[in-house]
Amino acid sequence: MSSFRWRNKFHGGIDHASSQGAEHDQWRDDHGIGRDWRASRTRLGALVGKEVEQWWGSADTYRMVGWWADLRVGGRWTVVVRTAGGRDLPASGEFLEIETPRRIVQTWAYGRDHPTLGRRQTRVAWLLEPIADGTRVTICHAGFGGLREAAAEHAKGWARVLAWLRAHVEAGKLAAA
Repeated sequence: MSSFRWRNKFHGGIDHASSQGAEHDQWRDDHGIGRDWRASRTRLGALVGKEVEQWWGSADTYRMVGWWADLRVGGRWTVVVRTAGGRDLPASGEFLEIETPRRIVQTWAYGRDHPTLGRRQTRVAWLLEPIADGTRVTICHAGFGGLREAAAEHAKGWARVLAWLRAHVEAGKLAAA
């Protein structure tokens, strides 16, 4: 029996995962996706710290390598995404909000011309909410400015990311808080 389930809502063709008023209003033009699972409390550091290199990616898609982050408001982060074909694709951003242990908001920009997004800077929020039997993780990605193809592509990508995180958590590999 799987203890991991989707939590999506759809409004006007845009995918939202947050059902809470403030986040819902804030992310109303954006894609969000979320999952719940029974596990000890998921930590924000596992989502935006060096630990991402352990779980973010797969051999047949891409892997996160060279992750670096100054985890504070105004701090920067950088990463290289290495594709299955060996191509290195850099990305970077800044941490805008950090509310440990429940929320991080960061900018996200590719260091190249992304096929559907170009070099547009977007915003990603990681929301962690304790639930009776684990943690609810919601990802909201904002700033697509009407680029529906880019938004849809990123929503599919976040679904993969949450699946990788799920496998990492369920395998008991999440580092202790």
